[in-house]
Amino acid sequence: MGEFSPIHWLIVLAVIVILFGGRRIPEVMRGMGEGIRSFKEGMRGGDSGNTTPQNPAPPANTVVSSSTDKK
Repeated sequence: MGEFSPIHWLIVLAVIVILFGGRRIPEVMRGMGEGIRSFKEGMRGGDSGNTTPQNPAPPANTVVSSSTDKK
């Protein structure tokens, strides 16, 4: 009674395909894989891949002063 037979798994798979569609499922699985990979790297403390600097440089302030506008 508490076990899932192959028929149960096929029904679950059919419901998932109906809800999400065939094109959306690979995108969801890819995102899930990237999230798991990121979590594992975070647990290991690895600094590989896309990392941002700890203290990024502040944006440059450009001030345009016009000395020819004086009358």
